[in-house]
Amino acid sequence: MTFWILAIVIAGLVGAVFALAIGRGRVNATPAEGYDMQVYRDQLAEVERDVARGVVTPEEAERVRIEVSRRLLDADRAAGQVVAARTSAGNVLWGGVVGVGVLAAAFLLYGQLGAPGYQDVPLKVRIANADAARATRPLQAEVETKVDAVALDPTIDPRMVDLMVKLREALATRPDDLQGHMLLARNEAGMGNFIAAYTAQERVIDLKGDQATAQDYADLADMMILAAGGYVSPEAESALSRALSRDKTNGTALYYSGLMFAQSGRADMAFRIWSDLLADSAPDDPWVPPIREQIESVTSDAGVRYTLPPLADKRGPTGEDSEAASDMNDEDRSAMIRGMVEGLSARLANDGGTSAEWAQLIGALGVLGDTDRARAIYGEAQVVFGARPEDLAIVRAAAERAGVAN
Repeated sequence: MTFWILAIVIAGLVGAVFALAIGRGRVNATPAEGYDMQVYRDQLAEVERDVARGVVTPEEAERVRIEVSRRLLDADRAAGQVVAARTSAGNVLWGGVVGVGVLAAAFLLYGQLGAPGYQDVPLKVRIANADAARATRPLQAEVETKVDAVALDPTIDPRMVDLMVKLREALATRPDDLQGHMLLARNEAGMGNFIAAYTAQERVIDLKGDQATAQDYADLADMMILAAGGYVSPEAESALSRALSRDKTNGTALYYSGLMFAQSGRADMAFRIWSDLLADSAPDDPWVPPIREQIESVTSDAGVRYTLPPLADKRGPTGEDSEAASDMNDEDRSAMIRGMVEGLSARLANDGGTSAEWAQLIGALGVLGDTDRARAIYGEAQVVFGARPEDLAIVRAAAERAGVAN
């Protein structure tokens, strides 16, 4: 209530000043007043002409000038006092209408954008409330019950469904098969079975033990968050903390950590994490698009002025790289290609990738003559992209060029 009283008083004073400023008008002097001043000006001019003709002496002319100037000043002062005392009633009324309109617009705008009736809360209290809300937020299982299950894509390749059934049955009898559970987790996620995916990923982490990587925990959090419809649960937060304790630069974990803070009322923390991550990321990093979509809303809530930087162009090999490769002999060039293939293969195995990257790997293996491995990679890619026909077509085209398509 105190806020409203102060707001009304201040707004009223401002409106009154505004109305008076508009209402106070300056009225021209009357014709008589203007005539008197013009006569005095003419007399001064006449004195100058008399001096030039020798009719009066300079001493007499000076006395006349002083007397006429005094009368001119008196007339101007009198006219000014009359003008200052005059006020236009119409302007006062118009100023009052405008002032009231400004006040009404201000209160209407506050009603739309402000929080009428909301008590002032100090920053420390707001932070404490946000931390308390985060500590008591719903658990993973509770939220999962409210999320609609992802329907199986009707266009999915039936062979993939059969492969997944066989994989699940095989792993039921081989609970310690690390590679099998890694494949299961990745492909369950690809089919939209996120609960089954993170359950398999938990088994992967159990089997790896102390060797579990930051990306293993980041993948677990990713699958849990997707299973909860984008909500970062306490269990997912725990996985994110474990990922960042192993690698504080892990992009997936940092993105979801920012999302968690945004969901729990700490827009300031979300902005700090996302802005730093965005500055350190490549344009094709998977977390860049969602950050760019959400960060401006977060900055608004955080009260921070921020301009979203333009998206940098994705860089390819430089001219120097191409020139260096052309100068290599066949043995060195083959070694370089194999090194690139191994690096790409390791990244796809650990982090996943786009269909174009899988196709690139298959094509490179075909060029190297490693058709058995290319065929195995193609088989895995069919499972990964079986639910996405467009991506699967890209991979299949590469396999056909490499001569390893089924």
